[in-house]
This record gives sequence, C-alpha cells and structure tokens, in this order.
Amino acid sequence: MTQPVQRRWYPIVFSIAALVVLPLSVLVLSWHEINGEIWAHLWSTQMPRLIGNTLKLVVGVGIGVTLLGVSLAWLTSLCEFPGRRWLDWALMLPFAIPAYVLAFVFVGLLDFSGPVQTLLREWFGSGLRLPRVRSTGGVIVVLVLVFYPYVYLLARAAFLAQGKGLMEAARVLGQSPWQAFWRVGLPMARPAIGAGLALAIMETLADFGAVSVFNFDTFTTAIYKTWYGFFNLATATQLASLLLLAVMLVLYAERRARGVSRPASERPRGKALYRLSGVRAWAATGWCGLVFGCAFVIPMLQLLVWFWQRGRFDLDERYASLILHTLGLGGMAALITVAAAMLLAFAWRQAPRRLIRSGVGLANLGYALPGSVLAVAIMLAFSYLDRNLVIPLSGWLGGAGKPILLGSLGALLLAYLIRFLAVAYGPLETGLARIRRSLPEASRSLGVGGPWLFLRVYLPLLAPATFSAALLVFVDVLKEMPATLLMRPFGWDTLSIRIFEMTSEGEWARAALPALTLVLVGLLPVIGLIRRSARHRG
Repeated sequence: MTQPVQRRWYPIVFSIAALVVLPLSVLVLSWHEINGEIWAHLWSTQMPRLIGNTLKLVVGVGIGVTLLGVSLAWLTSLCEFPGRRWLDWALMLPFAIPAYVLAFVFVGLLDFSGPVQTLLREWFGSGLRLPRVRSTGGVIVVLVLVFYPYVYLLARAAFLAQGKGLMEAARVLGQSPWQAFWRVGLPMARPAIGAGLALAIMETLADFGAVSVFNFDTFTTAIYKTWYGFFNLATATQLASLLLLAVMLVLYAERRARGVSRPASERPRGKALYRLSGVRAWAATGWCGLVFGCAFVIPMLQLLVWFWQRGRFDLDERYASLILHTLGLGGMAALITVAAAMLLAFAWRQAPRRLIRSGVGLANLGYALPGSVLAVAIMLAFSYLDRNLVIPLSGWLGGAGKPILLGSLGALLLAYLIRFLAVAYGPLETGLARIRRSLPEASRSLGVGGPWLFLRVYLPLLAPATFSAALLVFVDVLKEMPATLLMRPFGWDTLSIRIFEMTSEGEWARAALPALTLVLVGLLPVIGLIRRSARHRG
C-alpha cells in the first residue's frame, strides 16, 4: 500500500542529486580536449610551485590546527583554571571571521609599513627587521587561527563525552593527567579529531581569499588566473578537477582513519576533572587567552580602528547597494537551499530505501566541492548549453541570439545550492528525526493530511531547525568568495567582492567596513552554537 507513495520521492531525490552530478561530470569530461601549450607553460613555470605550496599548506595547517585544537579542548573540558568558563565559549568566536578577513588584518598589521613594525623601528632603531609576514609561515599561521575551531569543537565534545569514569579509572591505576591524556583520552577522541582535521584541510584546499592576500599561489589562485589570464575555461576546469581529487583523497583518508571506532557511552561530564594551580593554572589561562587574542580580539580591534580612520567615510549609496546585493543573494540562496534540503529530509523519512539513501548521500557531496571548482564546472556546462542550445534556439525564434545562462544569477544560485545543501540538510534531518511518527499518524486519523499536515504539524515543529538551517546557509553565502567572484552577474558586487577589491589594492582601511559587517553577521550562528553547547554541558 505504501509503495506508490514512496516511489514519488525517487524523482525528487534524483533530480536534486543530479545537480551535484552535473559539476562532477563536467570535471571528468573536461579532459577530452587538452590544450598542450597552456599545460606545457603551467608545468614549466607554475605547477611545481603550486603543488609544493599546496602541500606545505596542508601539512602546516594540519599540524597547527591539531596542536591548537586538541590542547585547547583538553584544557577547557577537563581542567579548572582562571578564566576557563568564558574561554570555553570564547574560543569558538573565531568561527565568525572569514579567512580572507583575518589575512588582510595580519598583513596590514605586520607588514613592513604596518603599525607594528613602524612602532618597533621608532623604539629600537631603523635597523630592526621582523620576519616577512607575506610568507609560507604567515599564511599557515592565519589559516591555523581561522580553522582550529573545527578541531577544537569536535575534540572538546569528544573529551566531554568520555565522562569521568574512564579518567578516574586511569588515575586509580597510577596514571598522571598527562599519561591519562595520551593513553585514554586522546585515543578515544581520535575519530572526532580526525573529522575536525579533515574539515580544516578541506577548507585549506578550497581557500582563495587568504592566499590571494598573501600573494601565495595555490591551485585555487591558479584556477582564477588560468580563467582570467589565459581565458581558457577548459584548462581551468582541469585544474579544478585536480583540486577536487585532492579533496576526495582527504575525505577517503579521514573515513579510513576513523575505522569502526565508536563514541564513548558514558554520561557526559559537567565539571572539570583536574584543578590546576600556581604556574600551571596561569600558563593554561595565558595559552588560551593568547590564542583568543590573536584569532579574535586583535583582529576585531584593528578593524574598528581602520573603520574609524577611513571605513566610515564609505557609508554611501554604493555601500547600501553592496548590502542589498549581499542580503539578497543570501536570502534567495537560503530559501532555495532549505527547500531542497527539506525535500531530501522528508524523502529519507518517508521512503528509507537504499536508493533514496544513496541519492541523499550523493546530493550532500556538494559541500566537499570548493567554490572555485563549482564555479568553473557550472560555467563550462552553461557555456556549452548556451552555445549549442540557447543561442541557436533564440536565433530560430527570432531573438537576439545571446547567451542567457552564462553569467546569470541562476548559475550563481545553483552553485550556492550545490555547495551548501549539506549545511541545511543536517539541522533539518536532526529536527525531523525528533518528531515522533505517532504525531502525523494521529493527525491523519483526525482528517488532517496532505499539505495541511505539513503546514499544521511538521512546519511548527521544524521551525527551530528550519531557522538554524537557513541562518547557516545565509551566513555561508555571505562569506563565500571564490564562487561569487567568478560567477556573479554584471553589477552584482557583494561585501566579499568589495573586500577582495580593496585588499588587492592594499586598501586595508577601506576593507574594514565590509569585513566588520560580515563578522558581525557571522557571529549569529556562532552564538547559537555556543548556547546549544552550554545547554548540553549543563
């Protein structure tokens, strides 16, 4: 009886999954024709440097976020020291700062002509020289400070979930806190740490804005330069496919490393286990405070200074249009993405079949696609459709015979949908799982079915999850730079594009106004995350 009802979900799920298959298939098909001259030039002049720079970033950021995230998570979840209660949530705030914002703040502060080096030369003489901030180490430090919250948040949750029984058992057996960490806590938290590390590495591979500020060439900058420098979309797509291959290898390695580990089943701990005192206590406070200050406090203060010095004079009609374009793109993308994610969540609930599960899983793969990869794949596909379908059909109908899909608002919204569908699906799937099946069954017995069942039962119960999903997508769209930069329609500049333009010209102070706006908007989901974490801990 229920089989026909379940079958109607198949075309919906597979249609959404096909949107993700589109860029993947374009990336594969792009290799059917190779421009030998451009590839020879890339291999002889750039590829060795691109591969070397990318590997240095992956290794450096991987080590940095692991050391930072795990040490901070261990201290705030298991140890008691001065300031722990507020540092516990404050260390999540760097989530709100886009990587390219922190990058231009650090360059503006620490460059040779910046305020830090200028002040030091006044104090200690003109011969003083600090290490160059525009270096491999500088990029790695910035990306570590931006992406360590991935490891911190997941490792912290894993340490809290281990309960106090395991740690107390280790202490009874004569283990010191350090030994208990290495032999009990760290091995059990390894799957969570690996998942956070994989997210940080994926974001590193996909980053475009931060490496552009540092003039540090990686695959993402090479894609942009190949497209706009050589005007060769096919070669840019081939480079994008290599970047996607690297992302897939990271995902595969994380899944293999996770293995069949199971989370601890103890009751979560609400209080710290080790009470630090003396030098150790203040050292823990100093370490956590140093990271928080470098990753959030100093950048925010510098942005405020730049805003007051120069950025406030940019509050004009042009800035208003930037706000409207940014909010408009975020709102449209959130609406479309949440609607598609809700269809997937309902399909999985109403028809939990293997094919449905496969389709939902495929649709959620889009989050692994960097924005630059999505951009070149979609634009190549739309360029083909315009050239072979739209333009001939328009000419046959007596139209102007111009491309419609390439460079359109719909192309950009499609990129956002594919990229952030998984972000919206997570909260909706979790919220839907909390609704007992007896509630809709009781509603049907009372004569409420079809669309009214969704409007009167499901939608009110899913309102918090829907709001969370829409907010997450909205903020991610606001901060997304590569896809917006490559695909935006003419005249559709946004806050992230304004930041890119100003930082490309070295106008750090003028980039402060849009950067502050993005950070303040980005704080909204972070505050929600902090409140949820506090409830779970209590």
